[in-house]
Formats: sequence, structure tokens, C-alpha cells
Amino acid sequence: MNSSSNITLSCIIPVLNEKENIAPLTAEMVRVVDVQKIEFEIIFVDDGSTDGTYQELSKVRKRYPQRVRIIKFRTNFGKSAAYDAAFKIARGNIIATLDGDGQDNPSELDKMILKLGQGYDMVGGWRKNRKDRIIKTLSSKLFNFVTRKFSSLELQDFNCGMKVYRKSAVESLRLYGDLHRYIPVLLAANGYKVTEIEVSHRKRFSGRSKYGTARFINGFLDLFTVMSISRYRSRPMHFFGYIGSIFFMTGFAIGIYLMFVKYFLAQSIGDRPLLLLSVMLMIMGVQITITGLVGEYIRMFVSPDRPTYDIESIQGYKDR
Repeated sequence: MNSSSNITLSCIIPVLNEKENIAPLTAEMVRVVDVQKIEFEIIFVDDGSTDGTYQELSKVRKRYPQRVRIIKFRTNFGKSAAYDAAFKIARGNIIATLDGDGQDNPSELDKMILKLGQGYDMVGGWRKNRKDRIIKTLSSKLFNFVTRKFSSLELQDFNCGMKVYRKSAVESLRLYGDLHRYIPVLLAANGYKVTEIEVSHRKRFSGRSKYGTARFINGFLDLFTVMSISRYRSRPMHFFGYIGSIFFMTGFAIGIYLMFVKYFLAQSIGDRPLLLLSVMLMIMGVQITITGLVGEYIRMFVSPDRPTYDIESIQGYKDR
């Protein structure tokens, strides 16, 4: 593999209140990757932890000053923001992401990188035998099934935190909200080759999962966002225009029917609810279409590079 600033592999690990897991995970990462005899860095992103995680990160940086870098957010901005910030400063030409709870096995990175070398831009992990609570496993299966059907991308585990990428692939991403769940879909929509391989999955080292019902619901709402921006990202007028046209034409068809009733059947239509519905649908159609037009102007004139997070500090980076 080619190197970039003497760094070949950048391992990105977002953490939120994972104090007890920092030291064992870092030691394991260093031990496993060192065996491969490649240059690497570990970029931790502290996503607004309140349990002393940042202090633990500072300790492991002192132990591995040439290996560990730290980004500290001022508050919790989410996993997508953590990825986005780390992607921007990662030096490696191969990027790996892992979760900070110890459930991802770093020893799987070797075979994932080898798979990447077979012409792929992203290789995701498939946690075929998950070591999670049944409710989390079942909801994940539902999430993956729905995403697979909507995206037509034949992957089994879209949201596995363990993935490896070519640097060029992550440079094409702009992540916010919870879009990290759909990175494979976004990359495939941009023409990158994505695949997955089965990886081992473990129980947490320590602590509790951050999974919740709100996160599950937000994931499906973001699926609509992903499908919209992946198919219509450069033509918002088409997306909103289709929807607006359906509303307008439905209202117009009802209006034609009411005109037939009034002029050919000689019946009064002034007190019919259909008249109000017809007018409302046509007005909504026009409004939705105008929204698409506004979207076109936003796309043309508003910069897409403004970050959605605020970094308090970065350890391990100097001006280059």
C-alpha cells in the first residue's frame, strides 16, 4: 500500500462515555496492527463524554504519542459528525472505522483490507452472529431489510461500525444527522464499489449500549433523506416537482369532475367538500413545486462545506 505522510492506515473510533473501554481497546488496536508492520494512527473522537472519557484518552495518548490522536467535541454532535471531523484530518490512504465499545474485533481488519485490495472502495463488516440483546438484533434485522429493499443494495449489515475505505471514498462524503448508517448507500450512489464480509462480533468490554427507540425511528427517517439526496441530490426540482405535480393533477382532476357536475348535470357544487379539497390540492402542488425551486437556488448558492459540529480541541496534529 502507498503511504501518505508516512501513515498508511487511519483507524477512527468515535466514543461517548466509554471511559472503561479506552485503555484495553487502544492496547489491543496497537498490538494487532503492529503485527502487520504498517504505519498507522488511531483517531479517537470524544463526542461530548461526561464520564471522564477524555481524561482516559489523554492518558493513552501519553502512552502512545505517535499512534493516538484525539478530537474533542464541545458537546454531543453524534456519530456522523464524529466521522466527518475525523475523515477530514485522517492521513492514511486507507481509513478504518470501529466502535468504541470493544465489540468490533481489530484482528478482522487484515482480511478487510485484503478484500479492499480486490478493487473495492469500501468493505463493511457483516455481524452474522451478533452478541447483542434480542431487541437490538431484531430491530437491526428489520432496519437492514427495509434499507436493502429501498436502496437495492444487497448488503446484510448496513450499520456495522467496522468498515474500511479508500481515502478517495470518504473524501466524497458529507455526513450529518444520522447519515453514517447509510454510508454504503451514499457511496454506491456516487459510483463507488462497496461490499461486505463476515466478521466476528463480541460482547461489550464494559458499560451500556447507547441504543434507544428514538435512534431506531430516526434511522428510518434518515432513510428517506438518503434516498432523496442520492437520487435527486443535483436536481431537487425533479424530486419536489414530481410530488407537487401529483398533488396538483389530483386537485385538477377533481376540479374537472366538479365542472362536469355543475354544467352537465346542473347540480350545485358550492357546498361540496370536494371543491375545497380540489383547491387545497392544487395550492399544495404549487407550494411543493416552489419548494423544489428554492432547493435549486440553495444548491447553487449555499456552501455545502459548513460543518455541523464544533471542535473544542485536537491532540496530535500540527500545521503541515
